[in-house]
Amino acid sequence: MPCVFCQIAAGQAPATIVYEDDRAVAFRDIRPQAPVHILIVPREHISGPLEVTDANAALIGHLVAVAAKVAQQEGLAGDGYRLVLNQGHHGGQSVFHLHMHLLGGRHMRWPPG
Repeated sequence: MPCVFCQIAAGQAPATIVYEDDRAVAFRDIRPQAPVHILIVPREHISGPLEVTDANAALIGHLVAVAAKVAQQEGLAGDGYRLVLNQGHHGGQSVFHLHMHLLGGRHMRWPPG
């Protein structure tokens, strides 16, 4: 079955895109868990954090940098926000394409989950 995040990154599936560059795409989550819930995905298909290697590790830094840009754009930088990466079913991963959740617009509780 085709990867929905690969399709979104390629412009082949609908999404409300808030940022994109040659390595990443950020779009609004269709089932938001906070007032602002944006997914940041690499254009390259990597199935999850477990698949990150030394060869593609710089991509994680790029995703964090994109999250910072989007957080500024969305007005979250002052009050703060949360970034989340999930791995596997027990980790809460439902789409097996590496993605970072940017959550904000409300106080985040600890511990999560």
